Amino acid sequence: MNVSARNVFKGKITALTDGVVNAEVELTLPGGDRIVAIVTETSVKSLGLAVGGEAVAYVKAPWVMLLSGQPDVHFSARNQLSGKVSALTKGAVNTEVAITLAGGSVVHSVVTNEAVLELGLKLSEPATALIKASHVILGVPA
Repeated sequence: MNVSARNVFKGKITALTDGVVNAEVELTLPGGDRIVAIVTETSVKSLGLAVGGEAVAYVKAPWVMLLSGQPDVHFSARNQLSGKVSALTKGAVNTEVAITLAGGSVVHSVVTNEAVLELGLKLSEPATALIKASHVILGVPA
């Protein structure tokens, strides 16, 4: 299946915390990076999500917020993925920013060109991707 989400992360479910309405699902990627998703309990059951199972996390690039340098502020975003800027693809209005994480996964974000300048984003410099757990969509292999 092809999808329009720029970020597609395949991994193994390493933690699942059930709640009354929602569940928190932790997906560990092959390099050890982790993505957390909040999904409904109905989705847990219908997708057959369980610790040890495989899943795919999808995140649209515009949903990924960026920080430059080393974070010195605490955020409520469950996913705070630090790495180095590995690509900057500038367009007329927006720039696609790629951040390579320590485990080798790459997170893509789309931000305005002005934001890239304000943040001082540069190749090989540290940056952090912030992704709310509720912005992570999970799927499972058919």
